[in-house]
Formats: sequence, C-alpha cells, structure tokens
Amino acid sequence: MTRKSITTSHAAVACDVCGRTLLRGEHADVFLNAGARRMVCELCTARATHDGWIREGLDLGAGTRRSGEGRRRSLLGRFGRGRNGHDLPSRGGERLVEERPAPAPEPIVQTYEEPRQRHVHAVPTNLDLKMSRALELFNGSDHPRTVAGVARSLGGPIVAVVPSATEGSVVGITVAWELSWYRFEVDLADEAAGVRVIAQGTELAELDEEDRVANAVADERGELSLAA
Repeated sequence: MTRKSITTSHAAVACDVCGRTLLRGEHADVFLNAGARRMVCELCTARATHDGWIREGLDLGAGTRRSGEGRRRSLLGRFGRGRNGHDLPSRGGERLVEERPAPAPEPIVQTYEEPRQRHVHAVPTNLDLKMSRALELFNGSDHPRTVAGVARSLGGPIVAVVPSATEGSVVGITVAWELSWYRFEVDLADEAAGVRVIAQGTELAELDEEDRVANAVADERGELSLAA
C-alpha cells in the first residue's frame, strides 16, 4: 500500500487534552499547566479546569499577595520569640534571636531509565483475526476519545480496516468524515509500540478508494468493531 503525505493549507492545532486536531472554525482556549501553554478545544475546557489547569489571563495577583504577606508575618514571628512563644531575653539593648539548627540536606536519588525492549508477538495469519486484533489494540489506546469527540460534531464516521499488502504484520485503520479523516497503523509483531497516527486530512478525496469502503463501525465511546 502506497503511503501519501498530506498537507493542508491551514495551520493544524491539536487539543492537548483529547489529542484531536481542531476543525476549521473551531476555537482553542489557552491554559497554563506546569509553566507551559496548552491549547484546549471547547469540548475539553471543563476537564482542563477540573485537572487544575489555569486559563491564561486570569488574575492570580491577589492570591499571590496574600501568600506573600503570610510569609512575611511568619518571618517576623521568628525574631524576638522563642519556641514557647515568649520573648527572648535582651542583651546589651538588643533582642536575641533564637538560633535553630540548619535542616539536614536531602539525599540525592539517582534514577535510571531502562531502554525499551521490542516485544515480538505471533501474528495471526487469518485476515479477520488480524483486523480484530488491530481493533482491540486501538480500543485500548487513547484514540477512541478523539473519535468520539469528532463524532459529536460531525456524526458517525466511515471506518475502513485494511491489512497491509506488503507488510504482513501491519494493519491500517482509517476513520473518516466529510470534513476530517485520520489514518492509524498497528504493527501486530510489536504491539508494545502502540497505535500510531500516520496521516490526517480534511477531504475524503485525499483517501485511496479502499480507505473509503467501510467494513467497521464506531460506537458512542469511539471504540471500533468489525461490521457484521
């Protein structure tokens, strides 16, 4: 099967929550998380807020000032009072400051990441078994969430599952609508590598004919299954 690289005229923006590429006309909000700017589609703003992401532009100065004042009061409280809350005795007209031992340094922990090993699995020889196993791996990934999110706007998709004619362990999965499509790929000999997005576009005419013939369906959760 010949692979085609498709480029579109508009800049693609992907939601950092559900992972789908926004369609023309959709608006992305900017959130802040761990010091980084994140793009969030309109369907995922509630989830981003629930996870603690902050919408860019909110005024956080008041909370910061209150927190800083508390630290200043805490710092002043260390001078002139002992551990029991009483004033320390004076010496030579100066108030004594109670000395506290410096905290012990935290131990340094070194971590090592083991290199990923390629786990080779037995590949089914029957075409239906290949396609069924590929859909099982797809449904166990995060991609059904993307399919369900797009389907809420564009309706049910065309789903075509096509084993590769040249690579016996590779199965292609195309999920397409009138205004958007995604092509995924699964290598059954290396299931640990997961399901990959290898192409996407906005016109059905960009797809090969075999990728426009549906032989599978998607449910409301975005999970795929072979058509009866």
